[in-house]
Amino acid sequence: MIQRVSGLPRTDAPQARVQPRGPAGGFGAMLQQELARQEQPQGVEFSKHAISRAQERGIEVTPDLMDQLAGSVIRAQAKGATNILAMDADKAFIINVPNAKVITAITQEEMRENIFTNIDGAVFL
Repeated sequence: MIQRVSGLPRTDAPQARVQPRGPAGGFGAMLQQELARQEQPQGVEFSKHAISRAQERGIEVTPDLMDQLAGSVIRAQAKGATNILAMDADKAFIINVPNAKVITAITQEEMRENIFTNIDGAVFL
């Protein structure tokens, strides 16, 4: 099937309709949504192991503590850290920064007995 090339549009050819993919507004809107999502502070999650350790060791996980841990992750991301020790005088947490996941929770007594390895940063709460 050969069509003649001319400057005039064909009136007998069906017109194709382009259906937008994704949310209304296309790529630009999706990009703006993703950028806004990345700018919002993301919450920190506890692994199953960290939840059990916090319960065993009597570490109370409050909304204020969760905010402090999320802030620690944001500060560590800015420095390029991947695994951090986030600590205050009473407790410490090992956090995987890229996944924003608390790996374990430790009390002050246990901090004295342990050596922390495989971390590349420390943040004081």
